[in-house]
Amino acid sequence: MGAVAVRRIVLLGITGASLYLLAPTLTGVLGSFPRLADLSPLWFAAMLLLQAGSYACMWAIQRLALRADDWGPVVTSQLAANAFGRIVPGGLAAAGALQYSMLVRGGVPAARAASGMTASSVLVFGILLALPLLALPAIIGGAPVNRGLETAALAGAALFVLIFIGGVVAFATDRPLAMLGRGVQGIRNRLLRGREPLRGLPERLLRERDVVRRTLGQRWWQALLYAGGRWLLDYLTLLAALIAVGANPRPSLVLLSFVAAQALGSLPLTPGGLGFVEAGLTGTLALAGVPAGQAVVATLAYRLVSFWLPLPAGGIAAVLHRRRYGAAEPASARG
Repeated sequence: MGAVAVRRIVLLGITGASLYLLAPTLTGVLGSFPRLADLSPLWFAAMLLLQAGSYACMWAIQRLALRADDWGPVVTSQLAANAFGRIVPGGLAAAGALQYSMLVRGGVPAARAASGMTASSVLVFGILLALPLLALPAIIGGAPVNRGLETAALAGAALFVLIFIGGVVAFATDRPLAMLGRGVQGIRNRLLRGREPLRGLPERLLRERDVVRRTLGQRWWQALLYAGGRWLLDYLTLLAALIAVGANPRPSLVLLSFVAAQALGSLPLTPGGLGFVEAGLTGTLALAGVPAGQAVVATLAYRLVSFWLPLPAGGIAAVLHRRRYGAAEPASARG
């Protein structure tokens, strides 16, 4: 038996064990599906529009990074790769390999596809990692519970401005990013004293920033706007789900729950973090003050529009891409 086959068997075993352990939580969340009928269709429409906007921001970032004139290969490859990454273990790597193959088939030069995908990923995930820092002042200051859609929208606008300002500073100067790297490195080394110390994180962050800056050129600020919009609209989707079920938690705490859910979604143990996200999001929302029943329904509504509905959309995109550009074989399928 080859090493590839053994690796796949091990991954399937880990996935099966993880889903078994998380089955009670996952079943509880999915079992609340009939309660979605109690939600207003207008809220579902709002969540769908917010998710569509989030995806559109991602397409715009990649189109800038790839310097592509045609939207077709960018949109279809991202949707198909996103769906593929959510149905196989180790989805992030598999999705990246598939999108690279599809972009090349769509006429994007191989070197540009690799550098563009790297730059857009670094920018998008860099913004995600910075989001908890934006929530800390409100949490430490004990901001009151925000009520109503108008207040939530204002909070989202303020968050977007903070993301953009922070990104501009990180792109324009070295010191803030280096300080962040030293801080994270110091905290990590204190918490994990028994492991080999982490070194060179500030320099690594600056190198990654420079890669993004070189790839995007003078249009980096546009990509920064789209990157902020990508996460803001996704976060507002979760906030809309919570308001739809009647919950009014503090948006800053919801932001931390949102970031935790995104981190859990990237775990390679189950496809798309299935089970982990549901368990983590319902738990962190409960810590944010959302009653358990409302947290479960809000999590289900959010996952419906952000996880389940993009799967058939990805399948349709793959068919359209194949008809126009030819078949793209995922790298994982080649072993």
